[in-house]
Amino acid sequence: MSAAPRFPFSAVVGHDDLRLALLLNAVHPRIGGVLVRGEKGTAKSTVVRALASLLPSLDVVDGCRFGCDPAAPDPQCPDAPHGATATRRPAQLVELPVGATEDRLIGSLDLERALTEGVRAFQPGLLAGAHRGVLYVDEVNLLHDHLVDLLLDAAAMGRAHVERDGVSVSHASSFLLVGTMNPEEGELRPQLLDRFGLTVQVAASREVGTRTEVVRRRLAFEADPAGFAAQWAEADAELAEHIRAARARVENVVLPDSELRRISALCAAFDVDGMRADLVLARTSIAHAAWRGADAVSEEDVEAAARLALPHRRRRDPFDEPGMAEDQLQQALSDAAEQAEDQPPEDPDDDPDGGPDGGPGGGGEPQDEPTGPTGGGGGEEQDQQPGGGDSERAPVGAGQSFRARLLEVPGLGEGAPGRRSRARSRSGRTTRATTADGHGLHVTATLAAAAPHQAARGRSGPGLVLRSDDVRRSLREGREGNLVLFAVDASGSMAARDRMTAVSGAVLSLLRDAYQRRDKVGVITFRGDKAEVALPPTSSVDVAAARLRRMRTGGRTPLADGLLRTKHLIQTESTRDPQRRPLVVLLTDGKATVGVQGATGSKQAVDDALRAARVLADTGTASVVVDCENGPVKLGLANQLATALGGPSLRLEELSAEHVAGVVRAVSGDSGLAA
Repeated sequence: MSAAPRFPFSAVVGHDDLRLALLLNAVHPRIGGVLVRGEKGTAKSTVVRALASLLPSLDVVDGCRFGCDPAAPDPQCPDAPHGATATRRPAQLVELPVGATEDRLIGSLDLERALTEGVRAFQPGLLAGAHRGVLYVDEVNLLHDHLVDLLLDAAAMGRAHVERDGVSVSHASSFLLVGTMNPEEGELRPQLLDRFGLTVQVAASREVGTRTEVVRRRLAFEADPAGFAAQWAEADAELAEHIRAARARVENVVLPDSELRRISALCAAFDVDGMRADLVLARTSIAHAAWRGADAVSEEDVEAAARLALPHRRRRDPFDEPGMAEDQLQQALSDAAEQAEDQPPEDPDDDPDGGPDGGPGGGGEPQDEPTGPTGGGGGEEQDQQPGGGDSERAPVGAGQSFRARLLEVPGLGEGAPGRRSRARSRSGRTTRATTADGHGLHVTATLAAAAPHQAARGRSGPGLVLRSDDVRRSLREGREGNLVLFAVDASGSMAARDRMTAVSGAVLSLLRDAYQRRDKVGVITFRGDKAEVALPPTSSVDVAAARLRRMRTGGRTPLADGLLRTKHLIQTESTRDPQRRPLVVLLTDGKATVGVQGATGSKQAVDDALRAARVLADTGTASVVVDCENGPVKLGLANQLATALGGPSLRLEELSAEHVAGVVRAVSGDSGLAA
């Protein structure tokens, strides 16, 4: 049965950068793929799927499940030795679902043949099917970490290695990696982000004419897919021929030394990490020159490549804004033009400007800069006394960030894969076998359970005779992501500028840690007469950082309302994601001036806060209190809150992983001992 027609590539309206990025990868697959970022409903998936019909057909060894090239078959292919016959087939576009298992991605032991025939056979996965084709991951930012690790290995080495269930297999897996994502749902891991050669930001057009044409073509396609595809078949055939011609030309395109120096100058100007950016920029420039029919790379090729290859490599921090301003690119191109014409010195050691500090981006470690809207703001007078009235102060800048220590939820969870707390999971290490529900078949335990009964069951051939009660499942333990809720005291009692600056820096550090550990985060602030949800739970921690930087301070301290609002938010979120365990991080000095229902008086307010803390603790929620009290006289109210919540109390400085490591070294007397 023939596949349903896909929307034609030539019929796509707009998205010029996306179309160009995909076509350049089709011309030169070693560019490394495309990451497509954009809001929902912008036809990202439609454009990517349409690319498959333009790719040239492939010659594959007849009967090879791994798509080996008959001109250069993989000597380690599990299906080797190969025959002499070859088959021609279209290039494959393989889709990796977000919820795919590890077995489905890399392949696994063919259990049916192993248990019935007694042979050790390998069942290929999606990486085998994507060899010499396209591997497409929709919502790639939501892909589980253990699958991301496997993709990184295959993308880096061009091979897939399988070591599991008694199977040891290695096969070629060179593919064009294309991913789409909506940044509102969370960012991509830096390691995987860097593997994408090019990135494109797409958005729906605001032009009425363009939007009208998009709707008109989509409705025409839905009404008659085959007829609509036939209408654009000639245009797609011309594009496919253009790709074939450019592929044949790309190996002969010359990259002059002046343009290579321009590429290196651009990468240095944007201070990108490593050398991958230089290589991608060079390959993309060559592909662009081949696409336009030129014999050598010129400045226009380098400029076009820079627009696609550099924006995502400038993002050095999860809270940096992605993208690249046009004036920045033009200035960098202007500066690079001078260096492109210069001749390199014969001996780099004799070049006074050739050291690591001589060019753009040099000069040692970057200096921390204030990330809040008010910048440095040093030397300002306090405009409000701690614990004062309800007057409001402007946001303060964030203090110095640091690498946060690991804060865990106790016990063993079953939430979404992440990197924070211990959990039962489909990935991770196998702890034991069980007859109850588990994750995957425990082959060794199953065989061990069946082996003593083979004679009684009348086994005569090489295969095992199994019964249902022989089957054992694997219990695996890994890490999960949690719902981390930051409850931040933004009242007058916390409003001393140096203190609030330090608190903001600590929360930003914890947010960065949550990003790296694949958590969902939420922010509750309390000041004045009530608490409010400054950020509903989200996977987009850069949004959380932006909200935090705009946080205003001052007024009274409704600590009890902050704790009760946190409890209500946890209950609401648990109905949406019941497996994700919450962790509350409360940043406060413990002082309270407003109690339940607006009651005033410090003693009443503190008592109400302690009662609210015990109510929150009764839900089983794990909590950590960060004691922000300073000054010569300390009341220790934060410690009382921690006791009521049933969690630890930490000082601000104790959130730093470096501080913990220093304490451990001091206690142990071993400077090499890590925390």
